Amino acid sequence: MPKIAPEVSKSREAFVRRYRDVRTATECICAPLAIEDCVVQSMLEVSPTRWHLAHTTWFFETLVLARETNDYRPHDPAYSALFNSYYNSIGEPFSRARRGLLTRPSVEQVYGYRREIDRRVQRLLRECDDESWRRIAPLIELGLHHEQQHGELILTDIKHVLSCNPLYPAYGDSTHRRTGSRGKTGSRGETPVRPVEWIDGSDGVCWVGHNGEGFAYDNESPRHRQFVHPHQLAIHPTTNAEYLEFIEDGGYRRHEIWLSQGWDIAVNEGWQAPLYWVQRSDGWQEFTLAGLRPLEPDEPVCHVSYFEAAAFARWADARLPTEAEWEVAATQLPCPGDSTTDNFVEGGRLHPALSRQEACGSLPLQMYGDVWEWTSSSYGPYPGYRPAAGAVGEYNGKFMCNQYVLRGGSCVSSASHIRPTYRNFFPPEARWQFSGIRLAR
Repeated sequence: MPKIAPEVSKSREAFVRRYRDVRTATECICAPLAIEDCVVQSMLEVSPTRWHLAHTTWFFETLVLARETNDYRPHDPAYSALFNSYYNSIGEPFSRARRGLLTRPSVEQVYGYRREIDRRVQRLLRECDDESWRRIAPLIELGLHHEQQHGELILTDIKHVLSCNPLYPAYGDSTHRRTGSRGKTGSRGETPVRPVEWIDGSDGVCWVGHNGEGFAYDNESPRHRQFVHPHQLAIHPTTNAEYLEFIEDGGYRRHEIWLSQGWDIAVNEGWQAPLYWVQRSDGWQEFTLAGLRPLEPDEPVCHVSYFEAAAFARWADARLPTEAEWEVAATQLPCPGDSTTDNFVEGGRLHPALSRQEACGSLPLQMYGDVWEWTSSSYGPYPGYRPAAGAVGEYNGKFMCNQYVLRGGSCVSSASHIRPTYRNFFPPEARWQFSGIRLAR
C-alpha cells in the first residue's frame, strides 16, 4: 500500500464519505418500493428501477475500476452489455426497449453488485497513489453526478409506472404534504387567476456558461459572451390555474397556436391536458407520487412537453425564454443548497410547491427546483465546444440534435446537483419529466 500524506488522506476520506452519501441516497429513494415495482418498464423512455441501480454501478466498475486495477476481474462479465446505456466505444449495449424483459439478475443480486463495487471503489480511493488519484477523482465526481441524475430518473420513471395502475398507488405516504391550499381547481371561475407579473431581465452582452469553479458537465462550457435582447420574465412559473384557462379556452383544439409537429403528436396521442391530470365529475385531479389528489391551482403546472409549453406561451401572447435569458436571471439568485432545499428531493415533498405571488424586488421566484423550465433554445454546442476523448466524450455531445434545453432542476432533483449553468435536455414531445413553463416576452 503506498504511503499517503496525512492531509491527502483526510481529503480522500471526505471524498469517500461523499461517495457513500450519494450512493446511499439512491438506495434511500428506492426504499419505499416493492420488488415488483423495481422491474417494470412502462414505456420506452422509462427504465426499471433495478436497471438504474445496476447501470450507475456499472459506470464505476467499467470507467474506474476496470481501468485502474491491474488484472481486474469483473463482478459478472455479462453485466458489461446488460447495463451499458449508450457507450458504443465500450461495447454494444443491450437494447433499451428490452430492459423490462430482463428477469435476471434479480433485484437482490443487483444490490449485491452495488455492495461489492462500492467496497472496491472505496478501497481504491484510499490506497491508490497520488498520480492515480488525480486520474480517478474527476471520474468519481462525474460518476456521483451521474448517480444523482439516475436518482432523479428513478422517481420520474416510477411515477409513470405507478400511474399505469388504475389503483393509482402511492410511492410513499409521507410525500407531497399539502400546505396552505388557496382554493379548488375544477372549472374556470372557482379560483380567480391573477394577471401574470413581469420583471425586467438583464440585456446587452452577457457571459454565459460555467466559469470553471467546481464541477460542471462538458456541455456547460466554454464560457462565452452572448448578446441578450431587452426582455421580461414572468415572476413565477405558470400555475395549474393559469394552464387550466388555456385548456378551457380550447388550447388543445386550436391548431393555429401549435407547432406543426406538436399538433400532429397532440392529435395522434389524444392530449387534452398535462400528463397525470385526471378529470372527474367534481373537477380535475392530479396523480402524484403520493397518489391521486385534487388539482392545486397555485402549484406550478407540471409534466408538459415543449410543444405544450410553446402553445401555451403563444396563447398567452408571450414566448419561452432563451436559455441565456434564463441563466443570466438565475445567476442573480442564491445557488441551490445555499439557502433552502425545500423545493428539491431533500425536502421530501416530491411535488412542486405552491407558487408565491408576491414579488421579491426585481428577482424571479422558484427558478430552482419544483419544475424543470423549458427554454426556446435547441440543445447544441457552445462556441468552441469539443467533446472529451474516449467513452466520457459520449456523455453529452452526441445528443446535441432534436432536443430542447430545460433549466433549474425539479422537486426530484438533488439540490447539490443543480447550478445556474446546468443544461438539461429532452426531446420536445417528452412529458414524463417534471417539466413546466416560465413565460417571457
